[in-house]
Amino acid sequence: MKKRFTEEQIIGFLREADADMPIKELCRKRGFSEASYYLWRSKFGGMSVPDAKRLKELETENTRLKKLLAEQMLENEVIPDVLQ
Repeated sequence: MKKRFTEEQIIGFLREADADMPIKELCRKRGFSEASYYLWRSKFGGMSVPDAKRLKELETENTRLKKLLAEQMLENEVIPDVLQ
């Protein structure tokens, strides 16, 4: 899924709102919904750009590790059946 805004842009939007720009005006001006704003605020609120990049790296690594674990668990289940 292609995202419309990068983490850097999202953090910029959140900072604009922190600088006393009305949220409705910010959403209209930048082309996203208020629901998106509040979702982003819950996820990225208080983060800096390097923090967001690190979060994305960690999420990617976590996904990779979960996939490896699932494959290993599947192997561990299949091997005893094959040996019998």
